[in-house]
Amino acid sequence: MTGGVLFSRGVAVVAIVAVVGLLPWLSGRDAALSLLRARSAEQEPTPEALEAIRHELGLDGGPLPLLGEWLGGVLRGDFGRSWADGSAVLPSVLSGLGVSLTLMAAALAVTLALTCALCAPTLVRGARGTLRGGGRGAVAAVLGALPEFLIATVLLVTLSVWLGLLPPYGWQEPRHLVLPALALGIPAGGVLGRLVDDTLPAAFAEPWVGLWRSAGCGPGVIARAALRRALPALVPQLGLVAVGLAGGAVAVETVFAVPGIGRTALGAAEAQDLPLLQAAVLALVLLGVLAGIQASAARHWMLGPGLRDAALSLPAPAIGGGQGHGDRRGGGPVAGVCGVVLAVAVGWGSLLDPLTVDVAARLAGPSWDHPLGADALGRDVLARVGHGAAATLGVSALVCAGSYVIALTVGLLPGLASGAAEVANAVPPVIAGILVAAVLGPGTPGAAVAVALVSWPALAAHTAALVAEVRAAAHLTAQRAIGSSPAWILTRHVLPAVAGPVARHAVLRLPGIALAMASLGFLGLGAQPPAPEWGLTLAESLPYVERAPWAALVPAGMLLLLAALAVSLSTAGRRTGGAA
Repeated sequence: MTGGVLFSRGVAVVAIVAVVGLLPWLSGRDAALSLLRARSAEQEPTPEALEAIRHELGLDGGPLPLLGEWLGGVLRGDFGRSWADGSAVLPSVLSGLGVSLTLMAAALAVTLALTCALCAPTLVRGARGTLRGGGRGAVAAVLGALPEFLIATVLLVTLSVWLGLLPPYGWQEPRHLVLPALALGIPAGGVLGRLVDDTLPAAFAEPWVGLWRSAGCGPGVIARAALRRALPALVPQLGLVAVGLAGGAVAVETVFAVPGIGRTALGAAEAQDLPLLQAAVLALVLLGVLAGIQASAARHWMLGPGLRDAALSLPAPAIGGGQGHGDRRGGGPVAGVCGVVLAVAVGWGSLLDPLTVDVAARLAGPSWDHPLGADALGRDVLARVGHGAAATLGVSALVCAGSYVIALTVGLLPGLASGAAEVANAVPPVIAGILVAAVLGPGTPGAAVAVALVSWPALAAHTAALVAEVRAAAHLTAQRAIGSSPAWILTRHVLPAVAGPVARHAVLRLPGIALAMASLGFLGLGAQPPAPEWGLTLAESLPYVERAPWAALVPAGMLLLLAALAVSLSTAGRRTGGAA
């Protein structure tokens, strides 16, 4: 592990811990008033009483003393007492952490099993010497693009409500673990499976494979050696997968009523119980950081002393990227079909009123009057889907544009970009949404800020790579030799060469940003009722899923189409870029 990586991770941890520790000060709300109401709703909030509570909490000394006092308590194992019920925070966090670790362990087993299933064809064909052009990553890409809350909803409707195979809620017996583990492990398995599937062809293409095959080594021996060759480059990506598991646990635990640390954090954010929120978010972030450290140590061990030179290991494809060897066909048609279906649904629904209440049609199924049914209040589901496109996709377009501007600005300073990107990558969108909601309150602006804070690193990395390539060009060396100023070179040569490719990259990420916005809306951290935002519409219909599954499946279907569109667009973009 290089010093730069250690430094950037240290900066990430320090920045996140500082934000968590300063939540009572950053929230902008009167924490004394919140605590007074939690202790006694009847007590009059007199200036004297509020001042006494501020002194007790250390809010009258400014942000730095507040942060120092909180850090001192954390180092002593004292996370304070809940503002809601006055109980110690640490036992609640440890209890939720134990549940979440159990769930994440089961989800990791699902992840590894799905990864093996997705990569088995590539591994078998490569070992036999029949691999042509790479694996088939389309299925893995689609699974990896699906947000956890969406998979959880589909599993809840199909396996629990319709088929009755597994219990929908609770945490009393091992059967309650199955659906949450599947919902959490399937996207992670899709991501990891695609990474392995994209890396294996490079391992099988190396000269040693042909040499071993000519020496009489069997397919099993070659397959094991290729796996050992490819895995060290992928082990660090497990840290990012673990970060995704920590963030996805919030939504999954909410859907299935699992009493884990993610649900605890979300409940604390909604109740403005800042001491409990601080401890829960810190636990979630440290889970991801520790997983990243362990993944780096595992890679160090797997390479061995003779292969620890980074130049000797295969390059790891980035999450969400990869070469897409086997999924280059059909990206355009799939994108077209998904785009047409979304356009028809949005256009048709936009002609209807999303707020009109028809009491007689509450939870009604599809009919001539309501083509896609009605929700629990009798509002037309198709109308809410149509008008929700503006709330979901319109705001996402603004977030995408903001991320593009940030990426261009930060990408010109690669040193700054690496450290700042490490901070952003350490926080999943859901956890960022919880922190921003604690400061700004739940709503569309806060959700947009949260997603923007974590969506720019990939674009910034792309910008930094292009900037380095352009600055090394021979014609720019000549420009410097004749005395051209750095500003002239930047504005007339570097930015024009970088802005276009990064803009196309940003457009390809628009559906993913929309899915992140929808996940925050689903958790109540984004758009608020009666807005017809897709994630919020899905959340409002979920309590009635046993009586009216259509009301939940329609917005879920729109989000599924959006995920498929994201994958097909990224595939087409990589194909076009490769051809260029």
